Amino acid sequence: MRKIFLLSRLFVLAVFFSPLLRAAGPLVSVGVARADLTPELPIQLAGYQQRTTEATRVVAPLHVRALAIGSETEGPVVLVTAEVIAVSEALSEAVAVAVRAKYPAISRARIAVCATHQHNGPAIAGTLPFMFSRDLPPETVARIEKFTTMLREKMIAVALAALADRRPARLSWAQGTADFAVNRRLIVDGKHTGYKSTPGGPVDHALPVLRAVDAASGAMRAVLVNYACHCTTLKGGENFVHPDWAGEAATRLEAAHPGTVALVTIGCGADSDPQPRGLPEVATHGKTVAGEVARLFAGEMRPVGRVTSAKFEAIEIPLARTVPRAELEERLKAKPNIAYAAAQFLKQLHAGQPLPAGINFPVQAWVFGGELAMVFLGGEVVADYALRLKRELGAARVWVNAYANHVPCYIPSTRVLAEGGYEAEAAMDYYGLPTRLALDVEERIVGTVHGLLPAGFAPKLER
Repeated sequence: MRKIFLLSRLFVLAVFFSPLLRAAGPLVSVGVARADLTPELPIQLAGYQQRTTEATRVVAPLHVRALAIGSETEGPVVLVTAEVIAVSEALSEAVAVAVRAKYPAISRARIAVCATHQHNGPAIAGTLPFMFSRDLPPETVARIEKFTTMLREKMIAVALAALADRRPARLSWAQGTADFAVNRRLIVDGKHTGYKSTPGGPVDHALPVLRAVDAASGAMRAVLVNYACHCTTLKGGENFVHPDWAGEAATRLEAAHPGTVALVTIGCGADSDPQPRGLPEVATHGKTVAGEVARLFAGEMRPVGRVTSAKFEAIEIPLARTVPRAELEERLKAKPNIAYAAAQFLKQLHAGQPLPAGINFPVQAWVFGGELAMVFLGGEVVADYALRLKRELGAARVWVNAYANHVPCYIPSTRVLAEGGYEAEAAMDYYGLPTRLALDVEERIVGTVHGLLPAGFAPKLER
């Protein structure tokens, strides 16, 4: 009788706890790593053209972080995030080559490199070639190249360290919101008329969070956070090293959870700025993100397992037209940034080199079972892309990262191209491109995302 009683008790306990066990999710190998990325001084900062002198002060350090998910048998993925304005294709490929040299089974599709696009860090060689509309002194260029070498080495180091650090953990995710991102495009009668905070304009306020908890100790090992907003809380006159709101949020999360590595990626926020702006507001926005993460941690988070599908495709996106030499010569009479870029384009033509005819654009997708699709888009991507993908694929299971793997230029939507303005065309000079992207850029990119997802995850668009 006692045996029957004990068995019935065990059955009741099993029934009671089975939902909790299911909610805990499967075991997944997780590894993390972090390294300091603070530059030697002086250093030329990127992000704002008016900075005519190098920075000589560090207000807050910069970091590079990595998160590895999955065992050798499962097929691991590794994400590297760097607190810099951009990464080039060459930098991302260097990380991929180094990882694959040690782990040949890890395909390129399973390696992602993201920049936080903060505007108070060093200029990066191979990105934004005409950023300053002037030739920098040789010693300044040498310091930029030295930092870029360090960036490459540390991205490789943390990627390998995270892979070496893997041990059993449980993953879960939830999606919150933050509201400090504000659209910055003033539109009047369907046309862009200025760079101005525009409440009510398109913006993605979603704040997805992925958490990794150690299976043995129950301690949190990693947190990955995404928000679609420029890291431009600090303005051009603030000529010092600082990781902006993304770095502030990561630092706060790591302080609140000792032993945790906190990674922040930026979503499709190319047409969104944080408001308000200024040095005190950096702490405010960082606190907002950390507070929303804490709120999500206190509630129910959905378990996810390993990455079951990883695909990568680099697509060619053509420019809208060929710019004739006569037009470039006419641009020499325009304002300094346009004239400088035109002069560089003419130098290329004089040297017998063709002007760029398009960009190489990376698209990547990781799928965690049928629960979550994590998309990585290159470039400075406007909000329309994330909003559309979430409508088409389901906002409750899509996470979109931008500034990933390569930042060739701004990536406007069909709407933004029709409205014109900075994100549509004016910014192209800084990226070394003579004109805007082709009108079908949005269809090319969204179609590629759909094509990278497994059959059945969502209906595919016609290409």
